[in-house]
Amino acid sequence: MSLTPISQLGEFGLIERLTTNFPHRQPSTVLGVGDDAAILDHRSHLTLISTDLLMEGVHFDLTYAPLKHLGYKSVVVNLSDIYAMNGTPQQVLVSLALSSRFTVEAIEELYDGIRTACKLYQVDLVGGDTSASQRGLFISVTAIGSGEAENIVRRSGAQPDDLICVSGDLGAAYLGLQVLEREKQVFLENPTMNPQLDEYAYFVERQLKPEARRDIIAQLKALQLVPTAMMDISDGLSSELLHICRQSRTGCIIFEENIPLHADATALAMQFNLSPVTCALNGGEDYELLFTAKKEALPQIEQMPNVRVIGKILPAEQGKTFVARDGNRYELIAQGWNALRKPS
Repeated sequence: MSLTPISQLGEFGLIERLTTNFPHRQPSTVLGVGDDAAILDHRSHLTLISTDLLMEGVHFDLTYAPLKHLGYKSVVVNLSDIYAMNGTPQQVLVSLALSSRFTVEAIEELYDGIRTACKLYQVDLVGGDTSASQRGLFISVTAIGSGEAENIVRRSGAQPDDLICVSGDLGAAYLGLQVLEREKQVFLENPTMNPQLDEYAYFVERQLKPEARRDIIAQLKALQLVPTAMMDISDGLSSELLHICRQSRTGCIIFEENIPLHADATALAMQFNLSPVTCALNGGEDYELLFTAKKEALPQIEQMPNVRVIGKILPAEQGKTFVARDGNRYELIAQGWNALRKPS
C-alpha cells in the first residue's frame, strides 16, 4: 500500500480528509468542523465540558496499543466524565500533535476508532486542531454534554449515612496493562514471537478499549434515582473515593469483601505477585462509576444488576477506613493496600 506523507495534504487538507464522514446526530449541533468555532444550541439544559490530554509514552504505548483502539479510547474516557455528572455527552473536539513518523493512513486508522466511538455513543465530532510534534503523538479530546440542572451530580454532595456504590468490577484494566507490559518485554527480547493474549482477552480489552457506563446512567434514570455524588474511576477506587470525601467534607468506610472483582482477577493478580484488591483500589482506568446515594434508595439500587454497595459515608471526624476481610481496619489512602496503615 502506498503511504501518504502528512505534508502532502497540509493541515486543512488533513482535517477535511479525516472529518468528512462524521454526520451530525445531535439537534444541538448547529455548526461543526469547518469554521473558527462550533455552534451548539442548548436552550433548556446546562452544558457540561470536560477535556483530557493523552501523551505517548505517558498514557499509552504504541507497541501494544493499536491506533484504532487508541482513537476509540481517547473519546470514551472523555464521555465517561460527562456520564459521571449524570449528563448526556453530545459533541467532542479532537486535537492532535504529530511527529513526522506518522503517515496519513496511520492517522486515518486513529480516526476510524474515533468515528466508531462517535457512532456508538451518538456524539458529534465538531472541531479540533492539529499541530506538528517534535516527538511522538499527543491527543487532546474535549467532550461537551448537557443535563437538567436538578439532575446534575457533583462530587461534593455526599452526606453521612449515604451508601457508597460502584458499578461493574475493578482492577481488570490494571491487570490487562500488566499482561501487555509482560508480552512487550518478551517481544523486545524475541521480535519473532506472537503475543499470548487469548486467555487474557477480557483484561486486555478493559485496558485498550474501555467503555463508558452510560447503561448505569440509564438505569438510574429509569429508577428515578439521582445520586448524591458521583465520579468515574480513572485513577483507582481509593483516589476517587477520597476526592468525594474531600469535596463533600466527609469520611467513609468500605469493606474489602464488597469490592467487586472479576472472577479471574485473583488468579491473574497472583501471576504478577499482586493483591487483587490492590489493583481494585489503585489500578485505575476501569472507568466504572462510583456514586453515593441516600440509604433509603437501597431497594432501587438492589434492582441494578451491575452495581454493588461497598460501604457508606461517615462524618468527617470518623475518618476514612478500609476494612479488610480479616476484620482489621486501615486508613484508606491512595498508595495501595500494602501501604495502608492502621489509624492511631
